[in-house]
Amino acid sequence: MLDTRPLTILCISSYEKGQEFLRASKQMNCRVLLLTVEKLRHADWPRESIDETFYMPEHLPLEHLLFTVSYMARSQPIDRVVALDEFDMENVSALREHLRIPGMGLTTVRYFRDKLAMRARAQEAGILVPEFAHVLNYDHLRAFMSRIPAPWLLKPRSQASGIGMKKIHAEADLWPWLDQLGDQQSFYLLEQFVPGAVYHVDSVVSEREVLFAEVHGYGAPPLDVSHYGGVFTTRTLPRDSAETKSMLQINKHLIRSLGLLRGVTHAEFLKSQADGKFYFIEIAARVGGAYIADVVEAASNINLWREWARLEISAGKQPYTLPQARREYAGVILSLARQEHPDTSAYTDPEIIYRVSKYHHAGFVLKSANPERIQQLLDSYSARFINDFLATQPVPDKPTS
Repeated sequence: MLDTRPLTILCISSYEKGQEFLRASKQMNCRVLLLTVEKLRHADWPRESIDETFYMPEHLPLEHLLFTVSYMARSQPIDRVVALDEFDMENVSALREHLRIPGMGLTTVRYFRDKLAMRARAQEAGILVPEFAHVLNYDHLRAFMSRIPAPWLLKPRSQASGIGMKKIHAEADLWPWLDQLGDQQSFYLLEQFVPGAVYHVDSVVSEREVLFAEVHGYGAPPLDVSHYGGVFTTRTLPRDSAETKSMLQINKHLIRSLGLLRGVTHAEFLKSQADGKFYFIEIAARVGGAYIADVVEAASNINLWREWARLEISAGKQPYTLPQARREYAGVILSLARQEHPDTSAYTDPEIIYRVSKYHHAGFVLKSANPERIQQLLDSYSARFINDFLATQPVPDKPTS
């Protein structure tokens, strides 16, 4: 049957993202189905690339999702199932296992969703991680806090972007938070807070080999931006720098250790102020948010969404060849804005290749052959954004679309 009909790919997302994945799938002659939440019925989906769209309530229980997709499969074969957003990945892995569809299963996805599992696995592989403890046994927590100086980070095991994190400055401050968590405590970990610069590596993986990876440096650490406000920036690091070479090696070792067969990854590392060493923070088997995919494409000509679609559709049955990569540099600046539709016309540098048009946001993607020029513009724009646009809001305890 697969020789005589288009391959059908079901994309599931509770958030508005992955439009380029949908377009790329259609361009590869797939039948494209989208299952999203009801409140995104009128979102900016590339409808010309979608054959059928289905809607579900928010927070649909896994059992009901299994029922829904199994019902859909009665009238049409489903060959691939993909989660376009990180928060849908565990449910989609369960769907794959239930329907026996190729792709990442539950065991592997835990290493890319569960901060406790990924840290333990990385530590086993000899990769440095901040000291941590599972929020489970209180005597173990007391021993951890007596051994590791404050402050610590209380982190949910399966959230992203700093959501739900709390900075704990003394042992006495921890217990009221745990009382609030109640039976949810075991879904958290307590981690040593390590001051330092934060980086991310975005990769393309095929048959367990990292075929492409770009190293980027954040301006302010994302945790600081999300919790205390500020301007978000990141930029491509010089490719021949010692930092870049070190992180590429660690990233390759990490991905192999976690067992990813194919796909894309977004990993974060920290260079400690105290000892100058790199520590693994977290990794996700998805495209990075905050216009990071645009930065990668501007610098390298590699569109992570498109390559992810190619890898998912081929499922290792056809040879995968990475497009020729370019060696330029790019960056992004982004902030919440006081204005509903900020006027950025005063920013006229030719390195601006994209202007963010999102409601109550201001931002640009920048591109140059010179990494120093990107850094110079990001530094200059960050100061100007504070006066021209910057607004802040508390980080949510739960994800919002």
